[in-house]
Amino acid sequence: MRVGGLVEQQPLTFFREAFEAAPVGMLVVDASGLIVDANRQLERLFGYPRDALVGQPIELLVDGVPEVHRRRREQYQLSPETRPMGAGRDLFGRHREGRRVPVEIGLTPLRMRDEHFVVASIVDLTERRNAREALQASLAEKDVLLRELHHRAKNNLQLIASLLDLSSGQPSADALAQCQSRVQAISLVHERLYQSGTFTRIDMKEYVEAIAPQLAQAWGAGRAIALALETEQVHLGLDAAIPCGLVINELVTNAFKHAFPQGRAGTITVQVRGDGPRVLVAVRDDGVGFDAVAKRPGHIGLELLNALTRQLRGTLTFAQGQGSAVTLNFDRGS
Repeated sequence: MRVGGLVEQQPLTFFREAFEAAPVGMLVVDASGLIVDANRQLERLFGYPRDALVGQPIELLVDGVPEVHRRRREQYQLSPETRPMGAGRDLFGRHREGRRVPVEIGLTPLRMRDEHFVVASIVDLTERRNAREALQASLAEKDVLLRELHHRAKNNLQLIASLLDLSSGQPSADALAQCQSRVQAISLVHERLYQSGTFTRIDMKEYVEAIAPQLAQAWGAGRAIALALETEQVHLGLDAAIPCGLVINELVTNAFKHAFPQGRAGTITVQVRGDGPRVLVAVRDDGVGFDAVAKRPGHIGLELLNALTRQLRGTLTFAQGQGSAVTLNFDRGS
């Protein structure tokens, strides 16, 4: 009597139960390469019912050239031994729907009543392969990120060196404090970038809301100067966020320093707005207007603003009425 093609004997009861309960696909193939039996897990793995597999050539489940597999199977039959199949090669089965299934196969020769069989244990590697590919992609992404961070760190150090060099040409009582403020503006961009989780873009609304209290504390402590924020969510990449952040830092600092002399009260308004591909940054105050020193050619603040505007490929406009206003307009793709 046969059950699934195997002669049923009492000693086979345990084998049968283990065969069916195996957590991997199990397949029995005879010496001629025909499928004799398969377990439930193999049915799930390849999508065939057991009855459709029994009696079929094993090549039905093999991805690749059937003749090549047939030759390898015949070579194995000449010297059968327990070993993995295709060591060092990527193996794929063929699902009933036609898709490839990455697998790992172990071969075990089996002899019963002078008949030779091969028991194959088949492990589905799809999840393991997907996890490996995801890990490789993540490592590749982190490698690119590391190189990019190295490049950015070098550029930022060069930028800081340029700021210090620019300040050294026109020393003033608060030159060191201004340099510290500019470096903090750069540092805050990186802090926001890290907190964003994407490491590629930052929200300038969050940036302004973070830097404004720092500037108010540094330059407006104890003074009756209010700081109003009119900001929208505008996302910028690092190459645009750093010069934009420095412009905001410079304009707000200048407003605190020059717009409200002799204890005068007032309001500084910071606006960041997106208009399609364009970004508008404006700093307005209701103070005394532009200081003649702050506007004259060669002044460090004006030189820095013009340099940052060129870096952004934008335009910088000055307006004066009841106070002053400076507006930066640039393409967010800069």
